[in-house]
Amino acid sequence: MTVLTPAPPRTAGPLVPTALTLGSMSLVQIGLAASTGFFERLSPAGTTWLRLSWAAVLLLIVVRPKPWRYSPRDLGGVAVLGAVSAGMTLLFAEAASRLPLSTAVAIGFLGPLGVAVARRAGRLGLLWPPVAFAGILLVTEPWHGSVNAPGLAFAIANAFCWAGYMLLTQRVADRVPGLSGLAMSMTVSALVAAVFGASHALARMDSRDLVLGAGLALLVPALPYAMEMLALRRMAVGAFGTLLSLEPAIALVVGFVALHQVPALWQVVGVGLVTVAAAGAARAGRREPVAGPTTV
Repeated sequence: MTVLTPAPPRTAGPLVPTALTLGSMSLVQIGLAASTGFFERLSPAGTTWLRLSWAAVLLLIVVRPKPWRYSPRDLGGVAVLGAVSAGMTLLFAEAASRLPLSTAVAIGFLGPLGVAVARRAGRLGLLWPPVAFAGILLVTEPWHGSVNAPGLAFAIANAFCWAGYMLLTQRVADRVPGLSGLAMSMTVSALVAAVFGASHALARMDSRDLVLGAGLALLVPALPYAMEMLALRRMAVGAFGTLLSLEPAIALVVGFVALHQVPALWQVVGVGLVTVAAAGAARAGRREPVAGPTTV
């Protein structure tokens, strides 16, 4: 029988969770950069399905979740998280196939920024949306008339999914201990992504793609998502959000080094503004007390 009791606060030194968070963000961006090489042949949706499928298989083998131990309500939350995660991953792949990596990440980060602002503490939270909007204008440079409209639409839709992903991940992490929630939600994500990408990928995939897909799945999403869950057990949500705000800057560096995407000076400034806005919103944000599961 599962009842809800207040979850005890987790305390730890800052070094380990900080390293986990920075490592997670770096792996995500490296994995996404590596995935772009598959887009032309397997399609963005097909590449995403391959990564999610391998991640689900690996997590199911390692974690061995026991879904029958959880209530239908908790399993429903896991399923919704899996569907939203699939949408977020698919939409970002479509955006990244049309936009520079740093641009896709900066626009998508408006979702987490919106969540942080919505949970702001005080009027200071109202400062960050216009700062972020100015950053997005500098990143996309619409006055040049060269914005990829479909890519921009996919990135904006990804922002909404990213916001939902944050809220749902927090809820699932509170109610499903360990990495069981991640393993189950990843399985749902792979099934949802199969609807959009499996047929195209299977028609063009060879044994080399299958092996490389397993490596990509470790880079993103298996290892990063697990590292984020471990980090969130050891640090405050505000501190985690502040570190996460470095992701657009990391994407810019990875895009420059791995994909030779050279940003203009104004785009670098724009990514910086988005990063500053996200960090400020995270510091101003707050989280209400939650209840965690315990078995009796």
